[in-house]
Amino acid sequence: MKHQGSCHCGRVAFEVEGDIGEVYDCNCSMCRRRGGLLWFGPRDAFTLKTPESDVATYTFNKHVIQHHFCAHCGIAAYGEGEKPNAGPMIAVNVRCLPDVDLSALKVTRIDGASF
Repeated sequence: MKHQGSCHCGRVAFEVEGDIGEVYDCNCSMCRRRGGLLWFGPRDAFTLKTPESDVATYTFNKHVIQHHFCAHCGIAAYGEGEKPNAGPMIAVNVRCLPDVDLSALKVTRIDGASF
């Protein structure tokens, strides 16, 4: 299934394809503060629909995940990196996908603070 997503102001818009039934609530220092719910998929399931110049990037700790957010409104819409033994991956904040019913998702808590 294809999902359309964006930041709050719409300057960062994207499309992602996949079956979103389970999401992750991470407690790392970044995710705990921003409150996102993440869905992980292959990088090629994601298409940025707006100019990359509207996307800002932040990395921390081991600098293996590029956390992308809107340079205008600040919403963290997605991140990308390498999934061990699986190649390029995308981590989409499903709170940025208005067609996804958040109450229907299985939420799995992950202990990112310990990594």
